[in-house]
Amino acid sequence: MRAVRLLLLAMLVLTLSASQPAAGQIPDLKTGGSLPTLAPLVRQVTPAVVNISVHGRVREDNPLYRDPLFREFFDVPRQIEKEVSATGSGVIVDAERGYVLTNNHVVEGTSAVQITTKDGRQFSAKVVGRDPPTDVAVLQIQTPTGLKALTFGDSDALEVGDFVLAIGNPFGLGQTVTSGLVSALGRTGLGKQGYEDFIQTDAAINPGNSGGALVSLRGELVGINSAIISPAGGNVGIGFAIPVNMARKVMEQIIANGRVERGRIGISLKDTHPSVNKGVSQGAVIAEVAADSPAERAGLRKGDVVTGADDRPIRTAAQLRNTIGLARVGQDVRLSVLRNGAPLTVNVRVAPATESSSALAAPNRLLR
Repeated sequence: MRAVRLLLLAMLVLTLSASQPAAGQIPDLKTGGSLPTLAPLVRQVTPAVVNISVHGRVREDNPLYRDPLFREFFDVPRQIEKEVSATGSGVIVDAERGYVLTNNHVVEGTSAVQITTKDGRQFSAKVVGRDPPTDVAVLQIQTPTGLKALTFGDSDALEVGDFVLAIGNPFGLGQTVTSGLVSALGRTGLGKQGYEDFIQTDAAINPGNSGGALVSLRGELVGINSAIISPAGGNVGIGFAIPVNMARKVMEQIIANGRVERGRIGISLKDTHPSVNKGVSQGAVIAEVAADSPAERAGLRKGDVVTGADDRPIRTAAQLRNTIGLARVGQDVRLSVLRNGAPLTVNVRVAPATESSSALAAPNRLLR
């Protein structure tokens, strides 16, 4: 009986070996099979990603001003103007009206912006508005014709491990596509700007990719590529994108008002900690509530843990800060709260920043 079992096992091994290629071998595709490819997706989305060329003058500190002798004996200007030319990337998000999303640092201090599409057409564009705290800027192509826009995705629905494409203009080479994973979500403390909630990806992002598109495999825009960690100046597999939900809110306010009117509700925040907050591992703890603030009038208390805002989960204090800061003034925000372990819902009306001086701390002006 044992001999029969061994014979059957040997026959099974021989059958599997004959039907499958050995490890490391390329499958035989001569019978009509096809290689896996992202080419159809790339063809679909890349026409909406543009190259941006900027020219202008910026003011920077005069190095001679640091010398006290020069300051004392010579009339040295504290700042000097410098001509700059640079290239970056952008994403067409409204083909009919010609709106393009990019980074603030791509167009900051510029007097002329030229946009080049994938098919080589060139357009003049104006800066509709910039928001340095989020590093978002909105451009408008002056005569939009024959453009293609990317559809907005939902960056809140991203998960670590999702596949993404990064599309931009690295080193001025021209349009380039790279692929990778969502490596992490909600990255903060990078020292780039005031409102941070970055998507981290290992899709190659290099200088010149700034303002380009981070795209899901559904062909939807989920982020605006913005920053890298790079000790040597090139890609090391750690890139960051602004979540498109944040960029979209900034864009809508810039188009409507020419600027972002940030809201406050009168609270200061800190992250949760399971050992302190009775096992709650995600959310934002209210550390202080300002007197006579919208938060106090709504019934929020020190020690409350905010776990959601408008039915979207809140993971960190920074995320809630961004949510409130980018909400429209006068808008009601529905907060999901845990108070002593019991869930409740609190509606709070967002006030202008000047109405609540003790509100969420103003963004730090951090180095880019």
